[in-house]
Amino acid sequence: MTPVFAHGSLRLYLLSLLDEAPRHGYELIQALTERFGGTYSPSAGTIYPRLAKLEEEGLVTKAAEGRKTVYAITDAGRAELEARRPELDAIEEEVTDSVRRLADEVRAGVNDAMRSLRAELASAAREAKRNGDRVDPRQEARDAGRDARAAGNAAAREAEAALAEFRQQLRTDLRHQAARGALPADVVPLLKSELDRVRRVIVEALGRR
Repeated sequence: MTPVFAHGSLRLYLLSLLDEAPRHGYELIQALTERFGGTYSPSAGTIYPRLAKLEEEGLVTKAAEGRKTVYAITDAGRAELEARRPELDAIEEEVTDSVRRLADEVRAGVNDAMRSLRAELASAAREAKRNGDRVDPRQEARDAGRDARAAGNAAAREAEAALAEFRQQLRTDLRHQAARGALPADVVPLLKSELDRVRRVIVEALGRR
């Protein structure tokens, strides 16, 4: 699997997530998983040592809320974020690139699996023909159903990866524009309208199957 964060980048990215809102460790893992569209999910062993280091440096604090430990950014943490804003913007670009690479890897893995499946099916068909085996219609129907489900699941994963890549790229474009100034007033209505239109087109295409 392609590395996701360069050395030291995850630490700064965690600070940026805590700048949005206080979170406990699992919520940070969920937030990162969402940013990557499910193609990357950090382990607790990746997140908690970095949170402990940030706390030692006085950049975050933690407090117990029931059975959970909630982390919050400090003024010193916000000052570091502000001082390293260009670096954080570069990390956002890295995240976009990482999502694209991970999606490509997922897509390549699915394609490899489908090619392997087709090769195995072709081999089995040749073997059956050579041996003159009579195919049980019920077994043939079960095999066809299983193959259709496998192909459908693979297509769904590819669609989810494409959606995640689109979402991350658009998020980056919007943030960059917002950083340069206010978004045009018609952008959000246009986005909602276009997303609704695309959804109707896809639903209609699905209905024809």
